[in-house]
Amino acid sequence: MLDSLFRPKSVAIIGASTKDLSIGNRVIKNLVDFEFKGPIYPVNPKADEVRGIKAYKSIMDCPDGIDVVHMVIPAKFVPQAVEDCGKKGVKNIIINSGGFSEIGPAGEAIEKDFLAIAKKYGIRMLGPNCQGIINSDPEIRAYCNFTFTQPDVGFISIVALSGGVAEVIHQGFSEMGIGTRIYASNGNACDITIPEIIRYLGEDEGTRVIVTYVEGLRDPETFMKVAKEVAAKKPVLAMKAGRTKEGAKAAASHTGGLAKEDIATDLIFKKAGILTFRDEGELIQAAAAFATQPIPKGKRVGIITNTGGPAVIATDILVADGLALPPLSEKTKTFLKEKLYPEATVSNPVDVLATANAGHYRACLDAMMDDDSFDSVFVNFVTPFFVDTDSIAKEIVEVNKQKRKPIVCNLMTDKRQWTETVKILQEGGVPGFSLPGVAARAMTALVRYNTIRNREVVEVTTFADVDKAKGQEIIAKAKGDGRNILSATEVYDILAAYKIPMANWRIAGNVEEAEKAALEIGFPVVVKADSKTIIHKSDMGGVAVNLKDVDAVKSAVVEMEKKLAADDLKFFIQKYMPDGLEVILGAKAEEGLGHLIMFGMGGIYVEVFKDVVFDITPVSASEARDMISSIKMAPLLEGVRGEKGVDQKALVEIIQRLSQLVTDLDDIKEMDLNPVIAYEDSVFVVDARISI
Repeated sequence: MLDSLFRPKSVAIIGASTKDLSIGNRVIKNLVDFEFKGPIYPVNPKADEVRGIKAYKSIMDCPDGIDVVHMVIPAKFVPQAVEDCGKKGVKNIIINSGGFSEIGPAGEAIEKDFLAIAKKYGIRMLGPNCQGIINSDPEIRAYCNFTFTQPDVGFISIVALSGGVAEVIHQGFSEMGIGTRIYASNGNACDITIPEIIRYLGEDEGTRVIVTYVEGLRDPETFMKVAKEVAAKKPVLAMKAGRTKEGAKAAASHTGGLAKEDIATDLIFKKAGILTFRDEGELIQAAAAFATQPIPKGKRVGIITNTGGPAVIATDILVADGLALPPLSEKTKTFLKEKLYPEATVSNPVDVLATANAGHYRACLDAMMDDDSFDSVFVNFVTPFFVDTDSIAKEIVEVNKQKRKPIVCNLMTDKRQWTETVKILQEGGVPGFSLPGVAARAMTALVRYNTIRNREVVEVTTFADVDKAKGQEIIAKAKGDGRNILSATEVYDILAAYKIPMANWRIAGNVEEAEKAALEIGFPVVVKADSKTIIHKSDMGGVAVNLKDVDAVKSAVVEMEKKLAADDLKFFIQKYMPDGLEVILGAKAEEGLGHLIMFGMGGIYVEVFKDVVFDITPVSASEARDMISSIKMAPLLEGVRGEKGVDQKALVEIIQRLSQLVTDLDDIKEMDLNPVIAYEDSVFVVDARISI
């Protein structure tokens, strides 16, 4: 537990300064201004007091039982200061200073030194090179931080390595008049980690929504495990930096080349049930809605508006994001026609007109709360000078207090003039957004979380008919030979061991063996060159398709022998599979996570359209189905314009078997099954490659 860090009863500052423009002074000022409930102990060997508070020559002179010590001293003095804190019985240290692992080996050595001392005494370390923490709980009021945003009491908690981004987000809430609960920025994170803080916030009853900013995951497996547990209880909203970067190293296979550098983090968020955002503004707006509103039970939205255009904008965004605007029930229509002006539009959206009063709004709100056609209510509220807007705001707040369905408000006003209206909505917990598009996206975030929270959970299938030992034996032999590319025979033997269906095949060493193999398989056939030095065979003239007789096979083999100079050249003879739909499956090892599994449109199209999706192993049946339906060309798999669809049940099983294969055989680095030919009633792998 991190209670003594986030709920400290006393705080000391080693490096307390009498200079106003210093971190060692600012931390004390923040604690005093925020009305910290416990004693503050400045430590400065040359001063009698700092900001009117008695100063101590050393930490050893301070009273016992200190929960948190701030260190604002040069890096070289930190190890000894930690030793002193250990002897004093300090529980937590926040190191605001820099000069540690972020600057290179010399700083990293100091960091390891003080961390070893801290572990000896059981001290928990936040940082170094960090801002610290804030807790707005009225019983605590801990501003153990040198930043400037003093939050109102709220329900949003923020955690991030980057103090700069965390403070931008924090300031965003402050500008909206939205309070926050706990703030933590842990810098180098040498000890206390982001997952550890997220777990703590998940257990904190005062936190309703968690916001995090990620620049990289040091321990992705732990992050995913913790985030999954917490996101099941309360919303976790995340933003990741560096989305435009491609992987620094291009991989040889399609799967490796198509997996962007940040794809694993995106998939971790998805698997854990975290809502992701590409823009800090959208993240802030969504968090504001989560802080005050219940989670909707579905995607159906009722709109109330007193102006037309903004309702149209909101409708476009809501519908584009998959939400629905169902019609009013007949009962609701009848009720509203009696309550509203005759000129009002009684449909969805309900246009109550610019002259609508508090009673009109209340009638619409009550009706939509009672109408089972709606899961949430979106209010467009412009504030005309000829209407008592304060009374309208009060009615919105009264309905909001019921917490029956979420209410999101697009409040279009001059906040300098309609100050009381704005204040009523803010204090009443109604999220008011200035733009209809922003308000609509906040609403869709609420719905997205409900969809994630209620998604189908299916246990991962473990196939008992596989031969794991066979696969391990093949890979062990290749490693023993010093090879990292498996031969076609080895690849197909592994696929056979995992019951992944393949087009009938043989290996031939010369023309005569190729002719015999073709006769055994049955025409038409495909001939492919097989050599450890030939990766993309078709580019090098190493593939001949639809060979219908022995002469065609002989001609193809002879031509390949002339073109391809490879000492280990053999020929892969395979049944030709025409007319099906080509898809691709693949796998790529991801450090700390196992493997990424890929599915998409195959053949040459994968290089042109890059219509592929990924997931993290292990992949369940429901996740496999989601992968199949997520590609842009998914309708082709269903069948369009008279064309028959493909055997999606078989595709789902192959994805699961591939997931089990790479989980069992974790030496596999990359794997391509491309193309896989899908028919109405069957699926066959016709080309495959494995690197280890």
